[in-house]
Order: sequence, then C-alpha cells, then structure tokens
Amino acid sequence: MIEEILDKKSNFDLTSKSAFSKADDSFTSRSYAALLAKNTIPYSHRKIADNYTIIKRIFKFQAVMSRISNTERAILAKYDFNVLEYTTVKQMYEELALLQKWSSSQDLKMKSDADQILEIRAKELKFIDANRYANISNEIYKGYVALEHYFEEISKYKEG
Repeated sequence: MIEEILDKKSNFDLTSKSAFSKADDSFTSRSYAALLAKNTIPYSHRKIADNYTIIKRIFKFQAVMSRISNTERAILAKYDFNVLEYTTVKQMYEELALLQKWSSSQDLKMKSDADQILEIRAKELKFIDANRYANISNEIYKGYVALEHYFEEISKYKEG
C-alpha cells in the first residue's frame, strides 16, 4: 500500500486544459509552480522553502514530525483553509498565490499571518513526508505535491 502511494506520488502529473487549449496542449502542476515562482517571491517564502529543502536533503525526514496543533489549525480555519491532507492542487495554488500577495502587503498583521500559514504548511508537508504519505488515501487531495513543487521551484538549493 505504501509503495503504491509513493509510486503514485512520484508519477504524479496533473494535467489541466483551458477552453482555449488544443487537444495536445497540456499544463502540468510543475508548470503552475514555475509560474508562481516567476512572481515576486517574498523573502519569507524563500526562507521557508530553503529550510524545507535543506532538511529534506540532509535528514530525509526520518524522524517523525508532529502534527499541527489546534492553534495552528484554528489559524488555517480563520482564513477558510483546509489542512494539507484535504487540500486539492487547485486550492493549494490559489492559496499560494494569495499568500504571496499577503506577504507583500503593507498590512503587518496580514503579512505575519501569511508567513505563519506558510510555516504551518511546511510543517504539515514534513509530517506527510515523514509518514511516507500513508495518511493520504484519496487521489483528489494532492495539494501536498503542489506545495512541494512550489518549494522546489523557489528554493535556491533546488536540484539541477
């Protein structure tokens, strides 16, 4: 079961088409992450992505990370965000675009909340990765893949 989930995760390639697309046009989830990365990325996003990337390369999340707390869950609920385990790819990319906008805002409270939400998302992603994606049983909720792609795109420590 775990191997099947890991295999599906590594072969994941979301394809979506617009009304103006030709039959052979495709746009992958990696492309969405690259588009988001082309925006002006707030320093806090890069810092969180770099931290995630470095820890993943060095430690591979072998230690079991803790789940998010009820306080962190309340912050997500305050802005009507699902936990990462129940977030679709589309929802995640919309959320990331919104967090980029908020992090660049002049409103210090909004900026602080956006940075805190992204840190919560990184913590959730570490937990999912540490548990080898075993908690994700539904094919619809692949928001964690979108978040991981986003971190890979904006990190200065990305592979390649």
